[in-house]
Amino acid sequence: MTSDPAQFIFLITAGVLITLVMCSFIVVLVLFHRQQQFRNKQKMDQLKAEYEKTILGVEKEIQEQTLSFIGQELHDNLGQLLSLTKLTLNQPDPENFSEGKRLINQAIKEVRSLSKRLNLDWVKEVQIQDFVAGELEKIEKSGFCKTQLVSQVNGLILEQDAKLVLIRVVQECLNNIIKHAEPQTISINLLKLGDEFSLQIVDDGKGFNTEDKSKGMGLHNLKSRIETIGGELDIHSEIGEGTAIKLRVPA
Repeated sequence: MTSDPAQFIFLITAGVLITLVMCSFIVVLVLFHRQQQFRNKQKMDQLKAEYEKTILGVEKEIQEQTLSFIGQELHDNLGQLLSLTKLTLNQPDPENFSEGKRLINQAIKEVRSLSKRLNLDWVKEVQIQDFVAGELEKIEKSGFCKTQLVSQVNGLILEQDAKLVLIRVVQECLNNIIKHAEPQTISINLLKLGDEFSLQIVDDGKGFNTEDKSKGMGLHNLKSRIETIGGELDIHSEIGEGTAIKLRVPA
């Protein structure tokens, strides 16, 4: 039985064509995969750059705020202590000498406290609940409004960068409340559920329209910062009904 030469040539040609098509398909898949890898790498590099930019920006803002705070403390607190010490020691009296010594020791403690705040190492040491409690205490001591802290976290551990961003966002939220909300009370709730840490800031102030474009950029910046550390930020506010801001970050 002999094969038809034309059929044989057809089969060979078809086989070659199928092989070429499969090879082309494989080449296209490889090129597509490499292109996808390149795009993913670009995206990861961009996200990394944005993250580093956010962290550097937050560090700079906190340092500037710290320097402003130190300048005020040097003028209002330490300056007053040293002036009082000078007046006390101007009268060479055993009782005044003892009081002057006490004032000098207090001034030394204030200088040590201020020197610590010049370095962001304090962020490593501070617990987020202690930081929030301190911020609320400052607000209440100023007589601005009443404050309340409810904490259900114990021994919460956050990475330093995450804590840094969270601290700055909390500060910014509180500053916005002080500037615009006119509240009677500010409440902060801290909660840890599984691998998630939640922080909610609620005020009973004027509230605002969250669709207002004039406030959109500020809200976008807050959300962007939280997103760089893998968190989320939700804001609910109504005019005359106050504002609730909820932050969620991995713990």
